[in-house]
Amino acid sequence: MEETISLRELVETLKKRIVLIISITLLATAISGALSYFLIKPVYKSSTQILVSQAAAGALASIAGMSFDADAKYIETYNVIMKSPYILDQVIEELKLDTTPAGLNGSLSVSQEGQSQVVTLSVQNNDPAEAVLITNEIAKVFQREIAKLMQIDNIHILSPAELSDNPVPIKPQPVLNMAIAFVVGLMASIGLAFLLEYLDNTVKSEQDIEKLLGLPVLGAVTVISAEEEKLKYSGQNGRKKSSRGESLEAK
Repeated sequence: MEETISLRELVETLKKRIVLIISITLLATAISGALSYFLIKPVYKSSTQILVSQAAAGALASIAGMSFDADAKYIETYNVIMKSPYILDQVIEELKLDTTPAGLNGSLSVSQEGQSQVVTLSVQNNDPAEAVLITNEIAKVFQREIAKLMQIDNIHILSPAELSDNPVPIKPQPVLNMAIAFVVGLMASIGLAFLLEYLDNTVKSEQDIEKLLGLPVLGAVTVISAEEEKLKYSGQNGRKKSSRGESLEAK
């Protein structure tokens, strides 16, 4: 027999498990907030912009022995060189950083601004001051070394990275993390509530008996509490005394 669940039954299930739903939702939100505020280290981002002038187009084409689009190819080549161990090893040595070229490369991102000759160099670090220092050092070393490699002096630093008075981390974002945890916790708790209701096969009402046996319920035995039994017994005794008094008066 196909079972159907009404909206009323869904609401009753949620009402019955409301404490579980609220507890799991609040617990997930609290854990996310605690992790975001106290355990996860903040990450800061520092950026600088580099201008690659058009003077590189003809020279780089002659070096490569082939012609290609100056607005894309030579900037892409510069981006690869900027993230290479040749540049990063010198940055690590000059700044005495406790990391490897691969580790520094993981915190470094280089991107071209649209179709322009402007390249944005960004570094992420747990220390905002160190992020600024590394960003400017990479730009300086790249500007110095590219002139040796390509025999071209066409790199100009447009805006060096600067440390703000009140640096704001890019991650974690506690409010966003807590909002996500709230939604996930709410969905998980509602799913758990319906799962527990589905696994609960105890008989609780006449409707459960009808569904289980497929037979109509003709009668039911109610449960009488001790208080109701006491009131009923005292009422019966009162009626007996009253009837005895009436019989004596009749005599």
